[in-house]
Amino acid sequence: MLLADLATTSSALATTRSRLAKRALLVDLLRRTPPEDVGIVSRYLGGQLRQRRTGLGWRSLGSLPTPAPEPSLTVVGVDAVFERMSQLEGPGSVLARNALAAELFGAATSDEQRLLGGLVTGELRQGSLDALLLDAVAEAAGIPPETVRRAAMLAGDTEPVAVAALTSPDPVAALADFTLVVGRPVRPMLAQSAPDVDGAWASLGPGPVVVDSKLDGIRIQVHRQGSDVRVYTRSLDDITSRVPEIVAAVLQMPASQLVLDGEALAVGPDGRPRPFQETAARSATKDAEVAAVTTLTPFFFDALHVDGVDLLDAPLLRRLDALDAVAGPSVVHRLVTSDVDAARGYFADVVRAGQEGVVIKAADAPYEAGRRGAAWIKVKPRNTLDLVVLAVERGSGRRQGFLSNIHLGARDGDGFVMLGKTFKGMTDAMLAWQTERFTELMTEDDGWVVTVRPEQVVEIAFDGLQRSTRYPGGLALRFARVLRYRDDKTAAEADTIETVRSLAGG
Repeated sequence: MLLADLATTSSALATTRSRLAKRALLVDLLRRTPPEDVGIVSRYLGGQLRQRRTGLGWRSLGSLPTPAPEPSLTVVGVDAVFERMSQLEGPGSVLARNALAAELFGAATSDEQRLLGGLVTGELRQGSLDALLLDAVAEAAGIPPETVRRAAMLAGDTEPVAVAALTSPDPVAALADFTLVVGRPVRPMLAQSAPDVDGAWASLGPGPVVVDSKLDGIRIQVHRQGSDVRVYTRSLDDITSRVPEIVAAVLQMPASQLVLDGEALAVGPDGRPRPFQETAARSATKDAEVAAVTTLTPFFFDALHVDGVDLLDAPLLRRLDALDAVAGPSVVHRLVTSDVDAARGYFADVVRAGQEGVVIKAADAPYEAGRRGAAWIKVKPRNTLDLVVLAVERGSGRRQGFLSNIHLGARDGDGFVMLGKTFKGMTDAMLAWQTERFTELMTEDDGWVVTVRPEQVVEIAFDGLQRSTRYPGGLALRFARVLRYRDDKTAAEADTIETVRSLAGG
């Protein structure tokens, strides 16, 4: 398949807001894709290269050659070039990589250059989110979307599922081969948000429900096969080598096969959680000095597999029985109740203990991996949103020389809608960090406002929402302040304007 076919569809996706219209575009392209190209095409439609690292970045694309007048590139040929780049190392690799990039982009039309640039930087703005792509794969293959979604959940990846669905003579049978495999991470189940316990209760009640303590750590999924333990993050990255203390804790458990879901965090001598930055720094490095000072403690809240028994489809209470039998003291503290007053009291106790809040869960629900389902609802003691920084203003006075006041946006379709600005809550260290970070992301600078690529997620606390004619979304944050920057989340995982409106009651 010519890359131009994919580039044309990608450009159309970027200018189409309707999900039905987007899906139709995806289905049309997938049906026209030769079997040997399905893997690459599905990966590119998801906005990713197949290679984890190519050595290229924004700076490499600062000066592109004149676009080619006619298309000639094929998707297979492009993938081969990126594969060659990914294998380059040592002396001369930079020059060789730049030469390959120049040749590749020089052979690309303007639409193809846009597509390639977005794939290289991970910022392909076309709005074909993974869930939509999976539905398109199902329609193109003529099979139920639930079948495709479950296979993708268990595979932890869309590409092999698309290949199986679109190239097999019996796609349903081919997808049935995707099962829970110890050692292969699955997409984690996610929680919706509610403003308070009563709101969550109204969605799940009358009970019984499970009220889990919500820990302020990093999401982990551990797999044990005998003496081999693997630790994965929320994004399914393997961090086993960085967290030997978690591996050691799992090896002490009385089971030879395990898949557990949980959190890892740094805990102080008093049992209270340390600041999230300490947890994040510890999980991101192999540095022995950092590891000696900060230890991560795992806490588990779900069991997906124990000693040959898959538990994904079992009700939560059964999964928790299995978890308690193997994880013991490493289990997240919880309350099982049919009393909303008891749930409110437990929430207050958890917050006083220094935790982030609670997650209220339907006791009979299965594990819906990869979905933000209605069976789990998180409640925090303050209003918080994960937003994206759209621009930042130059500081004045004590903040002269720093990039200070950040412009905040929620996801809105393929773009973002601004909700306000803030410079509250920023420490001196944070100001220095964000000045460097947003200088790297800068796309425009009028001397006062620096526009940046919408990549950096920031967790914002606020006291409420007010109607606003100033911002396109019709809402503005009241008394917004920075809690932390979320390097563990991408812009695609930021909160949507629909979520903001639901918090405002509209």
